[in-house]
Amino acid sequence: MKIFSKIAILIVALASIVGCKSFTTLSGDNKKPIQGSAYEVLVVCNNVEWEGPLGAELRELLEQPVPMLNQNEPLFNVLRITAGDFRHLLVQHRNILKVVISEKATIPQIIAQYDVDAAPQIVLTFQAPTAESALEYLKTNGDALIKVLEIAERNRTIAYAEKHNVKVLNDLIASKFSVSMRIPKGYELRSESEDFIWASYEFPVASQGFFCYSYPYRRKGTLSADYLVAMRNKFAKHIPGPSDGSYMVTVEQIPDASGNFKAFRPSYRSVVVNGKEWIEMRGFWDVENDYMGGPFVSYTTVNDATNQVFTIDCYVHSPKYGKRNFMRPLEHLVYLVNFPKSGEQK
Repeated sequence: MKIFSKIAILIVALASIVGCKSFTTLSGDNKKPIQGSAYEVLVVCNNVEWEGPLGAELRELLEQPVPMLNQNEPLFNVLRITAGDFRHLLVQHRNILKVVISEKATIPQIIAQYDVDAAPQIVLTFQAPTAESALEYLKTNGDALIKVLEIAERNRTIAYAEKHNVKVLNDLIASKFSVSMRIPKGYELRSESEDFIWASYEFPVASQGFFCYSYPYRRKGTLSADYLVAMRNKFAKHIPGPSDGSYMVTVEQIPDASGNFKAFRPSYRSVVVNGKEWIEMRGFWDVENDYMGGPFVSYTTVNDATNQVFTIDCYVHSPKYGKRNFMRPLEHLVYLVNFPKSGEQK
């Protein structure tokens, strides 16, 4: 098992180090553009393995539900073909997972390659001497496989934002919050105040938005779950609903199986992004005095240069269609933030 764990750690490190470089230095490679939709994985696997326990484990892993969405949506949409069908445009798919069971493989392992036939592309070759050893490996290190694929999608978002961003929003955030941030093209400013901005990307079928806000950091309790929810509700009032007097609020009750309501609080955990600690909260929002709602994720940290709490709060409204592909790029915004060191702010 130690060998398996080391391999799992290796592919995560490879994706974060080599993958990031690959996805940000593609313009001179003359690669064909990738095919397929975001969060779609093309699995190349023969019938015997796919229809057995190994295929079942792969499907369960890749299609597990995304947490904290209003309806069940899989982490990835899976397309499966056999090795004999892997040709033509299929070799240019954005995310490829090849399953190779062969006696020539000495141990189960996953080999990551980037930009093999298209860019920005990731090709993972999962090889093992037997289907049984592959299944054992996957049960132990499946999370690492998911992580590598998620990093590949995230790096595409980051690379796009670095190249195509909204300067007016970048400058506004820098002036208000003393942070550097790249906002991807498509977002427009909706409103602002001294310590708040709200921007959104409007689609015919959905709204993808975020708001940033700041307030003084006074004590450790300033970052408690209850305090963060209270501050979220304070600033969310600036986001109007569809009718007069309506505004966004955080959902604090949800229906149970019997139709009654029970208390609900957003999830709360610490995450590290680009070496800085953030508090991530996931939950649901709705509109006071009207009927709208959806999922949200927020990231909160302390700007050491200003001693101010800084929050990026992201939400999706998509009542008729899936929310995963709108929410995921919003989750990546936190990776586009850079803070000055103490004493560097103007």
